[in-house]
Amino acid sequence: MPLAVEFGKYFKTTGFDISESRIQELQVGNDSTLEVRPDELQEAKKLTYTKDTKDIQNCNIFIVTVPTPIDEHKKPDLTPLIKASISVGKVLKKDDIIIYESTVFPGATEEICVPILEKNSDLKFNKDFFCG
Repeated sequence: MPLAVEFGKYFKTTGFDISESRIQELQVGNDSTLEVRPDELQEAKKLTYTKDTKDIQNCNIFIVTVPTPIDEHKKPDLTPLIKASISVGKVLKKDDIIIYESTVFPGATEEICVPILEKNSDLKFNKDFFCG
C-alpha cells in the first residue's frame, strides 16, 4: 500500500485487490492495515482502486505486493502469490514488466511465478515480458 500511495502522488496508478471491502475502505480514505495514514491516501490523487482485472489490462508495469504467510511447519504459503500471478498473467501483454515485492525464497519468482505468467498469457519470459 505505501508504494501505491507514493506512485499515486505523481503517476496514474491502479491498486488491485481481490477484496471488495478492502477496495471500499480505501476509496473512502481508510486503511485498516494502518500501513498508510488517511492524509497520505488523500495526497495520492492519481491512485484508483479496483477488484476487476479489466481495469488493469492496460497497465504495462505490475508491482505484486502480496503477503507470504507461513504455515504451522514454517513453510511459506504461496497461495496469494500464485493467485496474483494468475490474475496478472491473464492481462499480460508483450513488453509488460512484473515486479514481485513479496517476501519469498530465492528462485521463487523464476520457479513458481514465471511459469504461471507464461501459462496464463501465452507469452515467453525475457522475450515477450520481463519479470524480477
